[in-house]
Amino acid sequence: MKLYNTMSRQVEEFVPLQDKKVGLYACGFTVYDFTHLGHLRKYTMDDVLIRTLRHAGYEVTFVQNVTDVGHLASDADTGEDKLEKGAKKYHKSVWDVAREFEEYFWRSMDLMGNLRPDHSTRATEYIAEQIELVKTLEAKGYTYIIDGDGVYFDTSKLDDYGALARLDIEHLKEGARVETVPGKRNPTDFALWKFERPGEDRAMSWPSPWSERGFPGWHIECSAMAMAKIGPQLDVHTGGIDHIPVHHANEIAQSEAATGKKPFVKYWVHHNFLQIEGEKMSKSLGNFYTIDDILQRNFDPMALRLLFLTGHYRSEMNFTWAALEGSQKTWNRLKTKVMELHAAGGPETEASAQSTSPSTGEQDYLTRFFEAMENDLHTSEALAVMWQVLKDETLSNQEKLRLLYQFDQVLGLGLEKLEADEAGSIETKTLPAAVQKLIADRQRARDDKNWQRADELRDELYSLGYKVEDTESGQKVTH
Repeated sequence: MKLYNTMSRQVEEFVPLQDKKVGLYACGFTVYDFTHLGHLRKYTMDDVLIRTLRHAGYEVTFVQNVTDVGHLASDADTGEDKLEKGAKKYHKSVWDVAREFEEYFWRSMDLMGNLRPDHSTRATEYIAEQIELVKTLEAKGYTYIIDGDGVYFDTSKLDDYGALARLDIEHLKEGARVETVPGKRNPTDFALWKFERPGEDRAMSWPSPWSERGFPGWHIECSAMAMAKIGPQLDVHTGGIDHIPVHHANEIAQSEAATGKKPFVKYWVHHNFLQIEGEKMSKSLGNFYTIDDILQRNFDPMALRLLFLTGHYRSEMNFTWAALEGSQKTWNRLKTKVMELHAAGGPETEASAQSTSPSTGEQDYLTRFFEAMENDLHTSEALAVMWQVLKDETLSNQEKLRLLYQFDQVLGLGLEKLEADEAGSIETKTLPAAVQKLIADRQRARDDKNWQRADELRDELYSLGYKVEDTESGQKVTH
């Protein structure tokens, strides 16, 4: 297995800190607004990475946070908290906004076929751990207080601050004509704990050793939660390329200062941006799209996933509706082929698909496919191998289907679930958004063992003309 490491700027052989055990932390979503296509791409490619690691034999502990407090509008520790901003925008409490958009995030992930993390950590539920980490940094002499503002980390205490982003600290100092926060000793210093200002009356605020009411800095949250669930050192940390110069540089600084210079992360994995029709996504431009926009235009989320797989995670991708339309046609063709193979294979197909002894022809394709995936996730090359399999007339139907199922362990397209369509069920991703939400809500109720709520939602679906049957493989919906 090989991965590109942002710290070294090289593709490196992947060797975890402990043999075959991997601690992976993914910077999660700030739940103040809707999850958009850029988020979907990032977390889908995280999902592909995790699936590939697990297929390669690694035991992955996947931790992903939920930023539900402390993320200020500016990386310079100024501006309004994004949750407070979202609450004002939607005329709701910050707690309601956080939970509603967190639920929307998980629904979006489920529709994209992304695996849930082993541990999902809300920042508001780890306040004690964050305060303890700040206290540790204070005891070691890395902090100072700006009266009326907060506790700050002194980056001048570190010789290697900004190594991840190759920051030119001296140049930054020369260019800092005006300090955005009065009292900061260095332009790169950052807030660990912010004080609530007089009259601010924040909904999310906690007592600390430094102030009666305050809230954590955005950066301290990730370090505290990652350490709580994985330990002082991580094998893999993922995020967007926009996190490199500030958020991740600050995570490294505070984490390594607290642990006595233990390298915080061994492999940094960063995803590039998603452009929309050649422009940056923006509500003002009218190109801010969500999973519901995909559904309302009658596209399958798996077509979007397939589109994401055609590009490399480190390359910028340009989303267009024309490209998604092409991907939808490709997805339809793939679905049809899988169903044809299953039908032609007859009753032997299921047993054949479980075989652990691939033929010589199969093994060649398996080697080529997983070499592409395990070489820094070259998904487009892996997809090319998949299409070659479907065209290879020397392979039997059973061999082709067996290969597709094995490829799908990392592609995550849900190919094995397509068999359910033969029994007359409806593929849920093609249903109207409102019906799809009811089905997703019912699944969550079943997961929570809230059987009364699950029954109520089943009755609601029935009133709309949809019959739901619970099977071993999930909810079967007929119309």
